[in-house]
Amino acid sequence: MFDTLINKLKNDTYITLETTPGHSATFTPTIDKIAALGLNEMVDGFSTTDNPLAKLKFNALFGAKLLQERFHKPVIATMSMRDRNKIALQSDLLGANEFDIRTILALTGDPATISDQPNAKGVFEADSSLLLDIIAAFNSGMDYAAKPFAEAPKHIYPFAVVNSYAKNPKTLQKKIQKKIKHGAVGIITQPVYDVENAKQLLELKEEANSACCSENKSAELILGVFPITKLRTAQFLASHVPGINVPPCWIDKLRKANLQGVDEEYKVGFELSKKLFEELKELHPKIHLMTANQFNIAKDILV
Repeated sequence: MFDTLINKLKNDTYITLETTPGHSATFTPTIDKIAALGLNEMVDGFSTTDNPLAKLKFNALFGAKLLQERFHKPVIATMSMRDRNKIALQSDLLGANEFDIRTILALTGDPATISDQPNAKGVFEADSSLLLDIIAAFNSGMDYAAKPFAEAPKHIYPFAVVNSYAKNPKTLQKKIQKKIKHGAVGIITQPVYDVENAKQLLELKEEANSACCSENKSAELILGVFPITKLRTAQFLASHVPGINVPPCWIDKLRKANLQGVDEEYKVGFELSKKLFEELKELHPKIHLMTANQFNIAKDILV
């Protein structure tokens, strides 16, 4: 299952769908929605988010286990540095490994200061590079302290993330290169809204891979796609989310559509998003689709 996903990432078309566990003691209703829409037949795998925006949610590793058991497709489980020290990170990896949760997305994580939990404090022993290094140690049969395991874990496939935009592209190239050096096999970008932006990211990935070739390390870039169907979403991403560039023409078109009503706003936003998805798929058919659990939109984008 995991070898198939990685082979598709390296040599074929590849698409994964993000799921966000809710503020609930059950994740099954979310999985039922995916099944009812037949989305599991349209993607190569899934991901589960880990308390995004430092808001309390159902556990990403348990969510990944439930998705994997239901659909028999690999799930990339997110693990954040915000909430765990290196002991907890390794313990979670060991437990997940026996349940075959072996594709892991390493994130530094959003700051705890924006959490919905009173006086929550972040751990942040290091950035996501530490988790990538821990995974490399596990794949060598030992823990981060270089102590061999009584029984070595099954191979873990590490993923990472990178911004999709920076005023200085070299900044992105260095960040991509750092993730590759620390062992990431796939690097998922923040949402992309422009084909030229995607082309630039692919060039930066090639430069980063070339810089790491002496270490026999390389990674594939996975373009993040987040459909926009509301003007306020476009404005929020453009103004408040670093590392994402929403073209002014998108905002202009959505603003005009917004004046004509909710239906027209949705129609224009969806058409822009669908067209972008098709263009990105033609350019580089390795995509991670994010819809904030709006799975009807995901289906309409994918069909």
